[in-house]
Amino acid sequence: MLEIAEKDIVARLKFDNPWWESGAKGKVAFEATPRRKYFAAFNNTIADTSVHRAIVLMGPRRVGKTVMVFHAVRALLDAGVAPSHILYLSLETPIYTGLALERLVGFFQELFSHQRDTPLYLFFDEIQYLRNWEIHLKSLVDSYRDYRFVATGSAAAALRLKSNESGAGRFSDYILPPLTFAEYLMFIGRETELVEFVGESELGLHDFATTDIEELNQEFVNYLNFGGYPEAVFSESIRRDPGQYIKSDIIDKVLLRDLPSLYGISDIQELNRLFTTLAYNSGNEVSLEGLSKSSGVAKNTLKRYLEYLEAAFLIRKVERIDQNAKRFKRAMCFKVYLNNPSMRAALFGQLDAESEAMGALTETAIYSQWQHKKQIELYYARWNSGEIDIVSLDSNNQQPDWAVEVKWSDRPYQARAELDNCVEFVVKNPRVEQPMLITSRTISDACVIYKGVQFEFLPASLYAYILGANLLSNFQGAAARESLPGFEQTT
Repeated sequence: MLEIAEKDIVARLKFDNPWWESGAKGKVAFEATPRRKYFAAFNNTIADTSVHRAIVLMGPRRVGKTVMVFHAVRALLDAGVAPSHILYLSLETPIYTGLALERLVGFFQELFSHQRDTPLYLFFDEIQYLRNWEIHLKSLVDSYRDYRFVATGSAAAALRLKSNESGAGRFSDYILPPLTFAEYLMFIGRETELVEFVGESELGLHDFATTDIEELNQEFVNYLNFGGYPEAVFSESIRRDPGQYIKSDIIDKVLLRDLPSLYGISDIQELNRLFTTLAYNSGNEVSLEGLSKSSGVAKNTLKRYLEYLEAAFLIRKVERIDQNAKRFKRAMCFKVYLNNPSMRAALFGQLDAESEAMGALTETAIYSQWQHKKQIELYYARWNSGEIDIVSLDSNNQQPDWAVEVKWSDRPYQARAELDNCVEFVVKNPRVEQPMLITSRTISDACVIYKGVQFEFLPASLYAYILGANLLSNFQGAAARESLPGFEQTT
């Protein structure tokens, strides 16, 4: 049997790295596309060679990991790094199948006579396609202290598992979530048109107002339908039929290929039925018993599948607390949110502003913004007479410090009795920050007093924007220490 010739491998490496031939001024793939707001921090991490670790960029499929890598290549070239000191390769490419990373690095070294102490930048895209990738990458990190290694991967379950097992002290995990609503507006060029900066609080909160709530709401609906994926935002054909793109290229590849190959799942249809059930119920409370009956999956298997789906960035599981903010010893009920609300529209059809599912999908979108904040645990409260959609517990004393009730309706502003559950929760938990935030469809009112409790009403679309904008501003190293309800205790 013929083996792939070395000259063919080198030819492919040259093809994947056109800057070797064209130089620093040559074109780099995706260099004309907008940069995600994560890029500056990601690029700074690459440039900081004082930390001797490989960077492992993880995230769902199609959120822009490969594009961000090419943006990093462009930035390195612009900063004066020699083109021959940068290697990019995708391990999904068939010619690299079965080749060890060490051998691929060896071809690169031989091609340019690189030494062990040459400062190099090596990008390994879709690294999960290499068997035992974490062992190989750890070995390279230990062997070449002057080389900067960056790896990306979509099969987050494998990446998290393997990096925790074998990469301790060698890998820095870096997660790229779907687009925030703020990024979506930036990408379509309507951010400054629909939202205006109105000031900054003493604690550094960036506050915004909308110039046209109806247009902002329409773009929020578009965001729910397809806006979490950069490629869908830029492609008119994908926007016309986001279901085909999102389902076939994102959901199906994870459910039918990534997870079965990682965990040896034999009944793929069983996993698919479960995910379909969860997607339809995004934002609603479910139970193991109910899920088992509706999906036909045994409860023990169900628990494992939920872990897999969450690790693969498809869902987010949120635990329940009671009206006293106490956790349940045996948590039989919980909520599941899609990692990206656009997945529901892909499976069950696009929404409009009047769709019955808008309430649950608005809640899903708000939780999706919170993916951009590390180290925060959110819960929902539910008891016999009421529910609160989002509750944050202080990590030190496990007492609630803020809460948000998510609505896609202006009705509670007029029918104040619909706030009784919020009043009950605040009275039982006086540490909850006031005013308590209630999202609406169109109404803004910062000072509503009902039964002695102060509330603030804010359109859900605007809140999603403010939340994403402030979290990303904080992520980028700004001095913001957010003070809007839902911000102040999280920095």
